[in-house]
Amino acid sequence: MPLFNLLKANLRKDYIGMKRYLPNTIAMLITFYLIFLGMFAGIQIVGDPSTQDANIQFVIVNYIFWYLSLIVVQDIGFQVGSEAVQGTLEQLSMSPMGISKILLSRLVASVIVNSIIVVSLLYLSMLTTGQWLNVDVITLLPILFLTIISMVGFGFIIAGLTIVLKQVNAFLQILQFILAGLVFIPLSVAPFLAFFPMVKGVDLVRGVMIDGLSLGAIHLADYIILIGNAGFYFVIGLLFFRYSEQIAMKKGLIGHY
Repeated sequence: MPLFNLLKANLRKDYIGMKRYLPNTIAMLITFYLIFLGMFAGIQIVGDPSTQDANIQFVIVNYIFWYLSLIVVQDIGFQVGSEAVQGTLEQLSMSPMGISKILLSRLVASVIVNSIIVVSLLYLSMLTTGQWLNVDVITLLPILFLTIISMVGFGFIIAGLTIVLKQVNAFLQILQFILAGLVFIPLSVAPFLAFFPMVKGVDLVRGVMIDGLSLGAIHLADYIILIGNAGFYFVIGLLFFRYSEQIAMKKGLIGHY
């Protein structure tokens, strides 16, 4: 029940924030849509006409996942940094729930609330290009769930660095391009990336939405890699964050910026 109440409170907080600062929310949506239009225009102008449709579909899936990865991985670092600047990070550490549970509930709430924007961007992109992807919810949901778990683990690693170093804005900006690389580079070009966070999930989602794969058509090895990545990165991320939290407490960094 305490965890449910914590999640409910953060859902309400995110919803109120998006509603109260609606112009900022709209501006964010427009910004990412304009980024997509730039990609789409590039394919139209310099792309090979024979593979243009496939390239557009590829870009739609990748760019939607890039936005999702920024929410899950990068946002947690900004939140920890913001709490440190505002002087409220120490209050979170004194909560009976603990910082890790609070941040996890914030991540889950953020994903749920921002899913509206993700779906809106997806259908807006398909409407703009006239390329309608296979949105098989039954197949996509378990893949997305496991992929987001690996993203959360990666996000906790970023949060751990932030809680110790405090000022990591430059790194978070660079991280945007790292995430873009992980999302946009196909596994056929670099198969070893399958063991990186979220890359296998993006590849499977592309298979479902572009090639029409079903749950039964996905190989067992793909499921094993996806589940293994989710468990490995979530555990490593949580352990790294707990270790970073202990270092910050020993050095007295929680209460000072």
